Amino acid sequence: MPRLPKPKLELTVFVVGTGSLGAEIAVSRLMAPYFGSSTIIWANIIGVVLIALSLGYWLGGRLADRDPTENGMYRLIMVAALLLAAIPFVADPILGLAVGALDSIAVGAFVGSLFGVLALVAVPVLMLGAIAPYAVRLGVQRVDESGSVSGRLYAISTLGSLTGNFLASLVLIPFLGTTRAFLFFAFIIALVGVLGLARARYALAPAALVLLAAAPVGTVKAATPEGAEVIWEEQTTYQYARVIEFDDRERWLELNEGQAIHSIYEPDTVLTGNIWDEYLVAPFSVLDRAPERIAILGNAAGTTSRAYEELFPRTWIDGVEIDEDLTEVGRELFDMNNPRLTTHSADARPWLRATDKRYDAILVDAYRQPYIPFYLTTREFFELARERLEPGGVVMVNVGHPEGNDDLERVLGRTMAEVFPNVMRDPAEDTNTLLIATEDRGAGPARLRAAIPSLPEDVRPRAAQAAARLGRRLPGGTVYTDDHAPVEWLIDASILEVAAQGER
Repeated sequence: MPRLPKPKLELTVFVVGTGSLGAEIAVSRLMAPYFGSSTIIWANIIGVVLIALSLGYWLGGRLADRDPTENGMYRLIMVAALLLAAIPFVADPILGLAVGALDSIAVGAFVGSLFGVLALVAVPVLMLGAIAPYAVRLGVQRVDESGSVSGRLYAISTLGSLTGNFLASLVLIPFLGTTRAFLFFAFIIALVGVLGLARARYALAPAALVLLAAAPVGTVKAATPEGAEVIWEEQTTYQYARVIEFDDRERWLELNEGQAIHSIYEPDTVLTGNIWDEYLVAPFSVLDRAPERIAILGNAAGTTSRAYEELFPRTWIDGVEIDEDLTEVGRELFDMNNPRLTTHSADARPWLRATDKRYDAILVDAYRQPYIPFYLTTREFFELARERLEPGGVVMVNVGHPEGNDDLERVLGRTMAEVFPNVMRDPAEDTNTLLIATEDRGAGPARLRAAIPSLPEDVRPRAAQAAARLGRRLPGGTVYTDDHAPVEWLIDASILEVAAQGER
């Protein structure tokens, strides 16, 4: 067999450093559809990676003392590369098990995501962490150069990690996708391993990774409901999304592996029988006319804007959706063609801060199940929303929560009450409550009942039901601020509380 040129130790630690942090960024993308990308999830990822690297440093030093040879180090590199390449292909069953525990309300996202990241990346990252001390052991020829050699190699390894960070987040994931990002890092690490082992036969490993990367990458799919088929699916910049269609042509936009339905299309009506219908009637508990302009923060595929087009065609709408792919699918598959709708591909709060428009109603429906972004739950956010309202305007927030638990609703209601003198609640569904906030102290169910005769006939029954449910906000709760808004912990605690009640 022909011999190949061996790489320098500096190149080895640089490439391995690139892969170790690149894997950390990429694994966050694998986990986001299941658990979101909250502070808790990132804390688990970073914590596990740091612990694995620490153990790897220790293990690498031990192995290097026992077998201080280049072949020993490069064999370890080859194994680490193959384990890294396997991560995206074993993610579905592992994360499916973790999120199954969350779905069955046995654990919160903290525990579920910790289990997931441990199972996925702990061993590959540990083995990658072992390379730097191994390289230092091989690079030190004299005791008087140990400091300079170790400092140089660890500095180069850190530069590799920095490169992997930007390469994964700015190039590989956006343009090649998460699976191929893993395969790229595994490929360059395996290539270094092949060169280090200096045997052409080992080149089969990186060659197999190239072939694997060239093959079509399948998307993890949730089970499709009976009588439905998937008509569109995409791994967007932010999440896995799909559209399913039933035999009667009803369509659902599902996000996060089918954990949540974010838009519904009914071919024969704009009403859904769901929480979106509340946005059509709840404003009339405050306003004495149809709103002239509204902002929808979390527009998804445009269910609400489509309903406004038919029922309140004079209303101008700004639809804000961070994921532009959802906006496109809304136009193509959900009849989101309201001529008075302007869509914005932006994060809700920065967009609201930047706009100079004023609104009669601001509708907040921005979730990544099971969490609402913390910066949309704080006093500062509601102060900003108040500044963007016309006099007498209304802010409405869809509060999703486990059935039978109102902890998040109490917190949001209390926080909104710091800004608005009148905060009402409409417990429209078992797992969704609409909070309605305004400066108008006279707003309430009586005003909504008085508006019913002037509403489109199709929504009058819904308005009457909403007026019967509408009441004052629940007492209690704490005020969330930009500095302190532990919404993830609150929701996890709510899930665990419901679980405990169910086991009694």
